[in-house]
Amino acid sequence: MDKEKTGDDEKQQKDTSFDLNDYTIIKEGEAEILMHSKNQVFYNKTQVNNRDMSIAVLRTFISQRKLEHESMLDRRVKTGPKVPDESVSEMEPPADSVHYNGKFNDGYELLEEMSSDEPCSISGAPTRNLREKDREELKPARVLEALSASGLRALRYAREVEGIGQVVALDNDKVSVEACRRNIRFNGPVACSKLESHLADARVYMLTHPKEFDVVDLDPYGSPSLFLDSAVQSVVDGGILMCTATDLAVLCGGNGEVCYSKYGSYPLRGKYCHEMALRILLACIESHANRYKRYIVPVLSVQMDFYVRVFVRIYSSASAMKNTPLKLSYVYQCTGCDSFHLQPVGRTIAKDNSLRYHPGFGPAVPQECSDCGKKFNMGGPIWSAPIHDQEWVAAILADVKSMKEQYPAYDRICAVLTAISEELPDIPLFLSLHNISATLKCTSPSAIIFRSAVINAGYRISGTHVNPLGLKTDAPMHTIWDIMRCWVKNHPVKAQPSNQAGSMILAKEPVLQANFARAVASFSKAQAKKVARFLPNPEKHWGPKLRAGRKITERIVKMLVGLGR
Repeated sequence: MDKEKTGDDEKQQKDTSFDLNDYTIIKEGEAEILMHSKNQVFYNKTQVNNRDMSIAVLRTFISQRKLEHESMLDRRVKTGPKVPDESVSEMEPPADSVHYNGKFNDGYELLEEMSSDEPCSISGAPTRNLREKDREELKPARVLEALSASGLRALRYAREVEGIGQVVALDNDKVSVEACRRNIRFNGPVACSKLESHLADARVYMLTHPKEFDVVDLDPYGSPSLFLDSAVQSVVDGGILMCTATDLAVLCGGNGEVCYSKYGSYPLRGKYCHEMALRILLACIESHANRYKRYIVPVLSVQMDFYVRVFVRIYSSASAMKNTPLKLSYVYQCTGCDSFHLQPVGRTIAKDNSLRYHPGFGPAVPQECSDCGKKFNMGGPIWSAPIHDQEWVAAILADVKSMKEQYPAYDRICAVLTAISEELPDIPLFLSLHNISATLKCTSPSAIIFRSAVINAGYRISGTHVNPLGLKTDAPMHTIWDIMRCWVKNHPVKAQPSNQAGSMILAKEPVLQANFARAVASFSKAQAKKVARFLPNPEKHWGPKLRAGRKITERIVKMLVGLGR
């Protein structure tokens, strides 16, 4: 009864000082927004997948943050205060210091905060005071949504995620800020108490609020590159940056020179281009973080619909930052057979009980492809370290399943997370079985048969969430071609011109004799349980919408009609 009464009170307190006839009420999750009929403020229904995934990650982050805080307090109570080391630089915190509510703090500050006129005692009073101070509850998380538009995302964070104390929504468009404030009032006192909206340039705001937010969310219309430098500075140590990029035409190789100017990496137009887009974005964020002695740890990276979305935690450490070259690689892709090879940017050598950093050995490939004799294109650098934390993925998936009714896009995000949970985490990029078969002009083996051959050869293989036909494996390319040569012997192809890549590959005898007997591990757990991993779009024209203020012209109507045929 109390909950029902509270809900009624909230509805009564909603601002209705405007004519509702001019607006459409849109409900998503627990939030409601008012959308004007003139499309004055941008709203994209398709991004419900994005918002649901972000809420799922945010809930796991809040839980993880609490666990880490409790663990830190337990360690500090056990060890007690330490004498500060004068040799420690002011610019870099001591190794055992802990980031607490936006500031580095390590026990000495707690002692300094005690009153100086208190007499020293050997009875343990200072230690008791220290422990009482240490046991303060963790302050609720502060969230910054840098590009809020209608404020729907910020409203859902404030209303649906427990443990959030404040959500700051920014926009540099006056109409959007007015709409956001109107929606905040429309959602009642809970939203009003947690959410505030400002008319400001997100870049300036984040630069003037360094290390103040536990969560920073960037979801721009297009490229986030303009906001990354200030975003990595505004996140507290151990905080999380959630970043979307919708300019996939650029990131996937449509305009390589534009991608290089925005992200500092050159893309390649392979079947793995969408995963490469994720890795280019991660490498770019890492580059910006490194300028401020910070580094990133990806917990989840997804490609859905028409965009890529990454969730990375940000830490400060001048020493750990040196490992960045070990996480980056250049990519060589054959122009004939689409084989690809990675060239790490850096390497380390252990010498005299220390680790020394050196440039990576190269070249990773000869001038011409050893399989088909064609030249290579070079792309990158890309992030070649893992793009997911599988423990986080498992925790997020479990949380989503336990709160199914709270996710409007439950089916889609559950399918994506399930596919991610089965990926090989340490294998960058992937192969396309259909693309390999097209190179040889042969019938394609089924995924189960091909997986079995790879497993029987002693290698690992998995699917990828990016492409239902993609396969990740640690088998080298010459082994892959040997398996396909054995396949073609049992399934002959028509003769092709000798100068084609497929003919040159088939002209060589296989070194490995493939075993196509079905392997037990050729089926993933999701496949064995018949769990859906790739779902169709819920409706026609499911994709990016028009910018705010734009109208659907005849040209756009003709284009949509053409796509619908």
